[in-house]
Amino acid sequence: MKHLKRTTLTALASLTLAASVGVSAAAAQTTLTVTHSSPADSHFGVAAIAFKEVVEKETNGAITVVIQRGDNEREAIESTQLGAQECAIGSAGPLGNFIPEIRVLDVPFLFDNYAHARGVLDSEIGDELLAKFDASGLKGVAWLENGFRHLTTGTKTVSGPEDMRGMKIRTMENEVHMKAWQAAGVLPTPMAFSELPSALQQGTVDGQENSISVILSNNLDMMQKHLYLTRYVYSPGILLCNLDFIDGLDDAGRKAVDDGAQAAAVANRARIEQDDTAGIETLRGRGIEVIEVANRDAFREAMSGANADFDAQFGADLLKRIREWKAQ
Repeated sequence: MKHLKRTTLTALASLTLAASVGVSAAAAQTTLTVTHSSPADSHFGVAAIAFKEVVEKETNGAITVVIQRGDNEREAIESTQLGAQECAIGSAGPLGNFIPEIRVLDVPFLFDNYAHARGVLDSEIGDELLAKFDASGLKGVAWLENGFRHLTTGTKTVSGPEDMRGMKIRTMENEVHMKAWQAAGVLPTPMAFSELPSALQQGTVDGQENSISVILSNNLDMMQKHLYLTRYVYSPGILLCNLDFIDGLDDAGRKAVDDGAQAAAVANRARIEQDDTAGIETLRGRGIEVIEVANRDAFREAMSGANADFDAQFGADLLKRIREWKAQ
């Protein structure tokens, strides 16, 4: 080294400094992949876009958000948990396989309307549930929603809950939904959403239950003839991330993700409201028969046989807190 000229040493030092600056700049660039289970023009699609716009804007592009479609929500949660992807948007239903306490939100007829459901999730009750994600290596960032779920059938018609007995209804892989349907005499058939269209086309199941937004954006009406507005259960959505990824962000990065998640929730809920009003008329125009269920109490009673199990599993006090929640 002592034989090298000073100019050579200076040049080497400059190259080393430039290389280190380049490494730092590269390290500052973060790619955040977020998946969701619906088309781009959907309640989850608009949420993902709103999330991307806010995160990239607040970080001046230091975090680049890549949106991908992923139909299997359980696999998306697993991939996020393992760190194979950073975040996921989807239904909260499959989360019960990872965080059992979340299943309390799937209890039938728990919420009266959207104001009630959103109020609970945005309150300390919702925060208490989000805090349970950390132990599973996940970070619950914001509650979204699928909306209230309704029943659709193909050739079979339903005039009351007694007509559902013996029918095969596709459900999510969610034991609360399955227990409720079993109490009503239905044969719940859990399967991944990606398998549902072919199951409906082939007659493997007699029907399915989902929100208007999901039915509409995935064209499920093309495979079903009847839509019954049962509103039997409110289906939350969730934006969750890998816990280590969130912990590895600086304060500005975490704030951007939080702000992006809040923007996603606003966009998501607005789209749900739009779909629940205009969407029903759109479905009617496509030819599906839409039946407003006048006697929801009959369906409530048909599923009530599972209530004792739900009280034992989640605690009667928590269920009472949710049912009786009022805006302050």
